[in-house]
Order: sequence, then C-alpha cells, then structure tokens
Amino acid sequence: MSEHGRSIALVDVNNFYVSAERAFDPSLEGRPLVVLSNNDGCVITRSPEAKALGITMGTPWFRIAGQAPAWGLQVRSSNYELYGDLSARVMELLGRHTGHLEIYSIDEAFLTLAGPAAAQRRAGTEIRTAVRRHVGLPVCVGIAPTKTLAKLANRWAKGNPEFEGVCHWGLVPEENRRSLLRRLAASEVWGVGARNAQRLGALGIDSAWDLAAADPLTIRKRFSVVLMRTVLELQGTPCITGRESTGTEQVLYSRSFGAPVSTREAMHQALSVYAQGAASRLARKNLQGRVITAFAATSPFAGGRTSTPTICTPLPAHTADPLELSRAADTLLPLIEEGVPYIRAGVVVTDLRPAGAQALLPADGPALRDTGPLLQDVGRRFGRSAIGLGHAGLKGGADWTMKRDMLSPHYTTKWSELPVVRAR
Repeated sequence: MSEHGRSIALVDVNNFYVSAERAFDPSLEGRPLVVLSNNDGCVITRSPEAKALGITMGTPWFRIAGQAPAWGLQVRSSNYELYGDLSARVMELLGRHTGHLEIYSIDEAFLTLAGPAAAQRRAGTEIRTAVRRHVGLPVCVGIAPTKTLAKLANRWAKGNPEFEGVCHWGLVPEENRRSLLRRLAASEVWGVGARNAQRLGALGIDSAWDLAAADPLTIRKRFSVVLMRTVLELQGTPCITGRESTGTEQVLYSRSFGAPVSTREAMHQALSVYAQGAASRLARKNLQGRVITAFAATSPFAGGRTSTPTICTPLPAHTADPLELSRAADTLLPLIEEGVPYIRAGVVVTDLRPAGAQALLPADGPALRDTGPLLQDVGRRFGRSAIGLGHAGLKGGADWTMKRDMLSPHYTTKWSELPVVRAR
C-alpha cells in the first residue's frame, strides 16, 4: 500500500451490548455479564468474564439461571432503546472525523481516511479516544486499503494488545501479515461462510492466506463474482461498494411473544405493530418495498397442534407507508387458527428500492405520505408505544408484548430514567 492516499477504517464497538450496559453501571466492570434475547430467552452477548465461565452463545437462560448467583453472573434484558441511542451517538461522532461515513450495522461503520499511513493511524487513535471519552464505549479500529482487509485489521486490533486498539494494515510488517493470514481459517473471512469454506477446502484453500493467493477468475468461475471480489479485496484491490457491503435485500421485523397469542384479534394487533416497525426501519434506511410477507408460528417443542401460516402480498407500488404495510400484513389473519397458541410472528419487506425512485401512487388512492414521518417523530420523542395506527396503540401494553424482566434503565431516552449525579 502507498504511504500516501486513502484508506478504509472499520470502527467497531467492542462487545457492544455489554459495553453499553457497563457505560452507565460501572459496577459491572470486570464481572461476568450476559445480555439476553427477546423475552429473556437465550444469551446473545457475553462479557469476556462470562465466556471464561464456559457460557456459549445461544445458551437458554433457564439452563444457567440457577448457577448465576454462585458464578456472580450479572444478567440484563436487551435494552434496544439504549443501544440504538448510543449507536446513533457513536455514528454522529464518527462523522466528524471523515468526509465519508458508511454505517454497516448498529455497532460498525466504515470511514475513509486520507494522508500518510502514520497520520491515518493517529486518526484511528483519536477516534478511539473520542468515542470512549464522549460516549463511554470502547472501540477498535482496523485500517486497510479495502473493506475486507479493514475487517481483518479490526479483528487483530481486538485480539492483540500490542496494537493498542488500532491496527493499520500498511504498518504491519509483511512477515507478520503473512503469519496472521495463515493462522486465520478461510471461513472466518468476511463474506466467505461455512458452505463456501467447505468447497474451498476441497480445492486446498483452507486459510485466508490461501484465499488471498487464489486466482480471482478461477474463483469466479467455480463460485461467484461475490467471492471473486473477496479475493481481490484480500489482494488489496477495493471492489466492494457501499450498496454491496450493506447487504440490504430485505427488512425484517419479527418478535417472539411474551405470552402465546391464540386469537385473531391479538394477532391483528401484533401484526399491525410489526408492520409499522418495518415501516420505521424502511424510513431510516430511505427505502421502499413492493412485497410484504407476513408469518406466524407455534412452538416446535410444545407438542400439540402446530401451525406456521405464511402469506406473500404484492403491494400496488413501492412504499414505506405504515398504513399500506399494515393492510398487507393483515392478509395473514384468515390463516390464523383460533385457539392455536402462536409464539412468534413477523413481517418481511422485499423488492426494495431507494425512496423517491418513482412517483406512482397505490391503486386505491393517494398514500398518507406524512403518516410515517409523523409516527417516527412522535415515537422518537415520547417512546415507541406512545402512538400507533389502529390496533397498534399500545400505551397500556398487551399480554403478548416482549418480556424484559431484567431490563436496565433507559438512561438516555426517558426523562424519568436519566442517571443522576450527586456530589459527595
């Protein structure tokens, strides 16, 4: 890589959910901590101390709850409001350090850095310091000529203390780079996956180093253009664009119920809430969809009657209007069996395109264009349950809504739960 020019930096919050909980509760530092999935079902995030106890990802909470006191294990329900707000603060702060910011996920973003390699590394250190000081979250930074290499550099920044949280690929000695790539399985490279790794292994391509040394045209012929781009990226040629790296092919909004839903009326309410949640996600991504799939499911382990109704409904035009999406989701209701205990439901919006790409209106008349932004603004200010269309008005809650018995306070999104600092 040239000593001067532009590089890509991947900034990733370390153990995001755990770090977010510790930011407002310092007593959790150094103690084993897990964060649970929807309805406090299973472990989705573990602190290093929890990993040392042998707790694995996906472990059902009920299996380890009895041992938690003896371990000194701390547990929290997923505080999505807190995580989302802290993520927005991190991304806003990152935007001050670059002319180009691409948000990849709730805890990751790609930045463009210019100048000599040494200056880029200093910028990475400044970013790391700023996020820790102003948001209270630890991050690591990987800097490289391509996104795939930036991902690897970030991984090594986390796993090797000598990098001090910032790894610049161009400043790592060539011998060390080779060693790192040879020790990394091909399946661990961003975008490869287990299935491709198995096929690559049959060709003698087992490590990231082997994959980087492969012939891109041969990989394209035997696999796909996507995997060919990964090879080129490992070789230092940028070829994954922002649109390709985000991978936004659908918007999913799905939840398990806190208590089984066994009536069409309750399912109607749930589908309305989920469709409007999907509409909000579309609005945040500046996207519109043309097809909505609604589904529900009973537990495969409970025994008794099972039911997994699904319906796919094309929309008259691309839209992110919550009313249109709610109406489309309701087409599932005739397939819902009264008295059957459903434990999950959701909606998936597909055939996506950027908002504003066309001006066609639905066949049944003009959409309420201001409804979506209005709901989003009110929800952002007063909470997501403060407003909803029709059956989605949930101010009083509902029996099926998500169970979060070990939820931490909404430190940054509710006035009544703001942390209080008292002078001694």
